[in-house]
Amino acid sequence: MNTSQSSMPRETRGAIELTAAMLLSGTIGVFVVESGASPFNVVFYRCVFGTLFLGLYCLVRGFFKDHGFTPKKLGLAALGGVFIVFNWAFLFESYGSTSISVATVVYHTQPFFVVLLGALLFKDRITAHKAGWLLVAFLGLVLVAGVSASDFTGGSTYLVGLGYALLAALFYGLSTIITKRVTGVKPHLVALVQVLLGIPLLLPFTQLGQSAHLGAGWGWLVGLGFLHTGVMYVLMYSSYQKLPTSKIAVLAFVYPAAAMVCDWAVYGHHVTWTQALGIPLIVAASLGISLGWHPRLRPAARTQSVPVPRKSTTV
Repeated sequence: MNTSQSSMPRETRGAIELTAAMLLSGTIGVFVVESGASPFNVVFYRCVFGTLFLGLYCLVRGFFKDHGFTPKKLGLAALGGVFIVFNWAFLFESYGSTSISVATVVYHTQPFFVVLLGALLFKDRITAHKAGWLLVAFLGLVLVAGVSASDFTGGSTYLVGLGYALLAALFYGLSTIITKRVTGVKPHLVALVQVLLGIPLLLPFTQLGQSAHLGAGWGWLVGLGFLHTGVMYVLMYSSYQKLPTSKIAVLAFVYPAAAMVCDWAVYGHHVTWTQALGIPLIVAASLGISLGWHPRLRPAARTQSVPVPRKSTTV
């Protein structure tokens, strides 16, 4: 009785924290566009301000003591950081060629890249039901992409934008499967290593001279570092400790939903009916992969002579 009463508020707090984190994620596109900076400049300054926030947070919380890093774990965290910062750059690049809504939904195919990369790199088995969900996701992706004949003309950059969003999802998948192997270390410290690495890594791609003309854009860049790389990560990591995997998987879809609402409210962009048909397919497939949903077949029919016990069969 006491256990259930104490666990309910904890899980509720986790759900509120993760919902808030996903709502913040949904506003990233607006902050990127309104900053007026190039995608690589945006990521560079996101890493700078994110490092300041996470560094101070880890210092105050005492995470640097008994940090748990070994040379191997530090190397894996750094390698994951290479993919995560370039994943941001490609996602932000895709906003300008497609829209925040389309880029975010396409980007949300990350779970399928994790499955495919696991099979390619670590020989993880792709079961029949996972293959089925991948097929559903591909169909949803085709509908959401909304590619038309005009997109194949020389002046169209829409296909390039879709490619950037898919490349961002691929890089996120690579970062995920690498970072998952960094065990026994606070995730805040792993994130700090990754954004800290992003500063020298992105410097060659950054045009610092453009920063002098950003004006009010600096406020949006500071927000990306403090809110979307600091507060958002703290909320996410706190919620993960309180929630079961099923709730995490479901609440993760607050992110694309919020991004679509922001894109419509701020820029007047909306998805077409065809694209709207593809979104629930990607959502269902992502949940199916994350939660291990199996199609259930009907129980075997009873015969009059030999009673057959009822039981469900899963594939």
